[in-house]
Amino acid sequence: MSILLELFLTFAKIGMFTFGGGYAMIALIENTCVTKKQWITHDEMMNCTVIAESTPGPIAINCATFVGYKHGGYAGALAATVGMVLPSFCIIYVISRFFDRFLEITWFAHAFQGIKIAVGILIVDAGLKMLKKMQKKPLPRAIVACTFAAMLLIDIFSVRISSITLMLTAGLVSLLLFVSKNRTAGNPSAKGGDGK
Repeated sequence: MSILLELFLTFAKIGMFTFGGGYAMIALIENTCVTKKQWITHDEMMNCTVIAESTPGPIAINCATFVGYKHGGYAGALAATVGMVLPSFCIIYVISRFFDRFLEITWFAHAFQGIKIAVGILIVDAGLKMLKKMQKKPLPRAIVACTFAAMLLIDIFSVRISSITLMLTAGLVSLLLFVSKNRTAGNPSAKGGDGK
């Protein structure tokens, strides 16, 4: 029971004090779950982030569900997920009831301008950390470089291509190269040998 309460309170704290959505939450989730509590490793966090981004649902909630399930089974997954969602839901509900009044408050508008800058920094920080932990091999580096170039060109020329399309394309290229490599390794004659 104590682990369920800890999961709930930990992710409720993350959900309450992190602005900017899932990408901004990655740095805080990693700091809490990997560095402080050591619930998961850096590699697991990396894999969790990639899988959470590739599956339906917000990335932060998917990460919370994974960590909760690992340490508390289905009950842990539920506790972590509810902890992540509940504070945001309550805050958005209150804001939606008084949205027009919030817009009229000058200091509130200025505060959110600063928050937007901080969110951008958190997202860049999370991206740089993932980049540092990436495998130092030619294929991952080539995929990162090509994806970065594609996103830059898409932004410059205002081409409408979904980021999901880029992720699926990168995954497909990696999968095809993996299958090709395994076939070559399993077929000695393809290397010029006689199979003996």
